[in-house]
Amino acid sequence: MAKSALIRSGMDLEDMPSETPVMADTAAAVPYTVVGETDADKDHFVVRDGVAFAGTHLIIDLWDASRLDEITHIEETLKEAVEAAGATLLHIHLHHFTPNGGVSGVAVLAESHISIHTWPERGYAALDVFMCGDARPHETLKVLRRAFEPGQVGLGEHRRGLTL
Repeated sequence: MAKSALIRSGMDLEDMPSETPVMADTAAAVPYTVVGETDADKDHFVVRDGVAFAGTHLIIDLWDASRLDEITHIEETLKEAVEAAGATLLHIHLHHFTPNGGVSGVAVLAESHISIHTWPERGYAALDVFMCGDARPHETLKVLRRAFEPGQVGLGEHRRGLTL
């Protein structure tokens, strides 16, 4: 969004960070507990550290990454990431852009989704991994590192559905 649009929207640019923090993706897989005693009464919220929430949303940035214009490789990587997380794949849709070869797409899961947008000309990819229930979203990181060999990884985590 352009600075002028941000100013018009009332955002204070002085309070905005000038750099995106880069966090290591060494977070260990965290055990989740699904709320509900039987399959019929599970709401697929998870409980971690005594807090119930809808699911974990990982925001992942890959810099100096490779194979970002190879749509078949990206599709296979998404399938492998879904499997590593213990999630259920419903559908994958990918679109290959020309002339720069970027790819955008989504793996729709029973537990939510994984989305990817690539800029191969810059060696950059942006991914969102959002999962609820018994799925283990952090397990996707190993797969993504191996598949795209990024020089740098940025990782943010948000617990969706927390009561404010």
